[in-house]
Amino acid sequence: MKRFVTGVITGFILSCSVALATEDLSHNGMFWMGLDPSGKRGYVTGYADAMKISVGKLENLEIAAELFRWKSARKIIRQVSRELRVADVGTENLMQQLDRLYSDRKYSDLDLGSALQLVNLRAENQPGKPRQAEQNPPKN
Repeated sequence: MKRFVTGVITGFILSCSVALATEDLSHNGMFWMGLDPSGKRGYVTGYADAMKISVGKLENLEIAAELFRWKSARKIIRQVSRELRVADVGTENLMQQLDRLYSDRKYSDLDLGSALQLVNLRAENQPGKPRQAEQNPPKN
């Protein structure tokens, strides 16, 4: 029994020391400002692709909500879907907006996901500035 307890304590101490020694992977303003332009472009593009997939999953949820007659589901799902659409703003515009946001020190601890959503909402609420989807309408 003593060997078991000793093994558990040793394992706990080793796992704590490994956890403390690992690199902090916080994706915040410090991380963003440390990226070069191609890294920033890749991050924003990957994030936008992930959000497209999430929006697709929400469309499946909308079908299920109608099947189970979930009241007000359409309104909630469309709101969440609208907030997830970052690709409409444009990669270069998002990069510039994030650079501007993170240049203010008070936003340096804001994680990149929240910052992208904030930038997306700000771009959406700017009157007179067309979004990328409106600038380049789809061809029929």
